[in-house]
This record gives sequence, C-alpha cells and structure tokens, in this order.
Amino acid sequence: MADKIQISAETRTEFGKGSARRARRADKIPAVIYGHGDDPRHVLLPGHETSLAVRNPNALITLDIEGEEQLVVPKDIQRDPIKPFIVHLDLLAVRKGEKIVVDVPVEVVGEPATGFEYMLDQPTVPVEADALNLPESISIDITDRDENALPDALILPEGAELALTDLESPIVSIYEPQEQPLEDEDAEAEAEGEEAAEEAEGEESGEESGEDSE
Repeated sequence: MADKIQISAETRTEFGKGSARRARRADKIPAVIYGHGDDPRHVLLPGHETSLAVRNPNALITLDIEGEEQLVVPKDIQRDPIKPFIVHLDLLAVRKGEKIVVDVPVEVVGEPATGFEYMLDQPTVPVEADALNLPESISIDITDRDENALPDALILPEGAELALTDLESPIVSIYEPQEQPLEDEDAEAEAEGEEAAEEAEGEESGEESGEDSE
C-alpha cells in the first residue's frame, strides 16, 4: 500500500518566476494544496526529501505546515524537461475515511499460453480507494491465456473499485506472433541488392565523367 511519509513544509509568501527560481536554488519545491472546496494553499517543500517521497506517485504524505498537519497525495508533478528536478507540485488534500480516484500502475503476472505473446495496452488504470490505503499497483494474471485480458481480469485489493468507463478495451493484448513469409524476405533482399548495384553504377558513372572532363 501507499507509503506514509512526514515532511515539514513552510508557507509560501513570495510568488512569480523569480521567487520560484530562488526557492529551487535553495533546494525547495513550490507546491499548492487544494481540495474540499477550500482556497488553494501555497507552500514550499524540501527538495531532496520530497523528490524521494513522490517516486511513488500515489504516496500518502503528512505535511507539517508550521505545526499544522495536513494529509495530501500528489496530483500533478511538473518536472524540468532537461534537468532532473521537480519544478512544481499540485497536492490534493485528503481526510481519513475519504475515497479518491488515482491512476495505479498495472503489474502483469505470469506468461500467456505457449506460442502466444502479450503487450500491455494500459500501463495504469483509475482506481477509487481509501485515501489512507491507496494501492501501489494492481495485478493482472495472464497465465496460460490465449485471449485478451479485459478490465474484469484485474485483481483489485479489498476496498478498491475500478473507475474505468470503458470495460471492453483490453488491459493486456494476447496474440500469436506472425512470421514473415520466406518469399517476402527473399524479395526484400533482392530489392536491396538491386538498389546497391544501381548506387554502385551511379558512382562509377560519376567517376568516369569526372575523368573525361580532365
């Protein structure tokens, strides 16, 4: 289940690009907390500690905001496109006993029937679960399957419900690999040989023209 982590935070009083850059230079991450109809709350979080915490995108975090505790889960993580650091965080305020919808990674278990291969079509699925008991991943067992695994094959933990609206699209596609006919391979090789011969002739022709002009 989701990690429970305690992080100290401070209220953010300065805004704008300049203050955000200064915060990041001080190894702090600007973040905003929203939810329950309350006004958004702007805070600064310790950079290294927070980056480790949100490696699990559904981590349950207890923020200590200058002596006041607030439970949150990450909702949006903005990362720098070039450098390996977090630019900004959107955090959802949660309460004990509250259910929320989060995207949970799908973990494939087992191998399909002999002669079949598989492809994970939906690496995450939306799940509604207790905010204090969010699953880190959801399994789908494809052992000896020879047909697609639909959402009803997902193994949900107790108390969690699938929040998908499309229940017909496969989570995992199961298929028989198609071998390329030998005739096609021979034709392809022959075509490549002809192209190489034409290129060689063109180069020789160019060299001869160059010699004639001297």
